[in-house]
Amino acid sequence: MDWLNKLEEVEARYHELSEQMADPSVVSNQSRYQQLAKQTADMTAVVDKFHSWKKLKGDAESARSMLNEPDPEMVELARQELDQAETQLTELDEEIMVLLLPKDPNDDKGVILEIRAGTGGDEATLFAAEAFRMYSRYAESQRWKVEIISSNETGVGGFKEIISMITGNGVYSKMKFESGVHRVQRVPQTETQGRVHTSAITVAVMPQVDDVEVAIEAKDLRIDTYCSSGPGGQSVNTTYSAVRITHLPTNLVVTCQDEKSQIKNKAKALTVLRSRLYEIETEKQHADQAEQRRGMVRTGDRSEKIRTYNFPQNRVTDHRVPGLTVYKLDQVMEGTLTELLEPVTAHFQAEQLKSVQDAA
Repeated sequence: MDWLNKLEEVEARYHELSEQMADPSVVSNQSRYQQLAKQTADMTAVVDKFHSWKKLKGDAESARSMLNEPDPEMVELARQELDQAETQLTELDEEIMVLLLPKDPNDDKGVILEIRAGTGGDEATLFAAEAFRMYSRYAESQRWKVEIISSNETGVGGFKEIISMITGNGVYSKMKFESGVHRVQRVPQTETQGRVHTSAITVAVMPQVDDVEVAIEAKDLRIDTYCSSGPGGQSVNTTYSAVRITHLPTNLVVTCQDEKSQIKNKAKALTVLRSRLYEIETEKQHADQAEQRRGMVRTGDRSEKIRTYNFPQNRVTDHRVPGLTVYKLDQVMEGTLTELLEPVTAHFQAEQLKSVQDAA
C-alpha cells in the first residue's frame, strides 16, 4: 500500500525530528527548536493514528490465527475480536487517509473576515451585525484576537459592511468554509403582521498573508488620508487618521479608520489589500471553483445560500452537507459553531479524499 509506505516515512521523520529536539545545541537555539516543535506537532496526529493502526493490525492477526483452534468457544471469541478489530481498522484507514491529504498551506494563518449586507434592506444590515458578533464570540471561545479594520454602520444599528482581522492558532483551517451567502428567515421588529421575512448577507474569509507572499510596489498605490467619521457622517476626530488605499493595477480600494493612528490604519489596510490580492491570484489557479464563489459573494442573492438561519424554528441548516440541520440557533448566534463547522470541514475533506482516490 502506497499510503502505508508514506506512514512509515512520516513515522521515521517524526522520530528523527524528536531526536534532533533533544540535542543540546538545538535546545539552545530557540528559533530552530520552535521550528522543529511545529513540524513534530504537525505529524503527531498521524503518528498516533499509525501506532493505533499497527496495534489493531496485530490484534487482528492474533485473532485470525486462533480461528483454527479446536475449542469452539475460543474460535467464537477470536471471530468476535477479529470482527471488532477489522471494523476499527476500516475507520482508522479513512481517518489516516484524511490526515495524509495535502495540507492547505494557509490553515495556520489568521484571516480577513468581510461581512456585507445583501438583499433585505435594514434587516440584512442587522443580521450582518449579529453575524459579526457570532463570529467574534466563536473567536473568543478559541482564544483568537478580533480587530475591526473598517465598518459602515447604519442608523438602525446594523452594518452595510464590516471588515475585521482574526488572528490566532489555526483560524483559517476552521473558518475557510464560511465564505458564501448566509440567509436569514425571521419576523423583523418593524413587521406588524407577524410575517416571516427573508434576507441575506455575504461572508468572505481570506487568509492573512505576509509581505513576502504578496509583493506590493509603492508605485502601484494611491494613498489618501481623511478624517474618520461615524454614523450620520459626524466627525469622530479632527485629524487625518483614516486611510484609503487604491491598488492601481487592479483598482482595488481598501479603507481603514478604526485606529486613531494613521500609521496603524495604513498597516491594517495593507494587510487587507495583500489578502485580497492573494485571493485573486489563488482564484486564477482554481478558476472553476472560484467563479462560483465569486458569484455568491458578489450578488448576495437569497437563492444562492450556503446556510439558512430560521429564527421561528430555532433552526440552522447548512445546504452543502446532506442532513446537516441543528435546532440550536440561539446557541449558534452566541458563537457555538462547532456542530456546524466540524461536519462542513469533514464533508470537504471527504470530497477531497474522493477526488484523490478517483485520480489514483
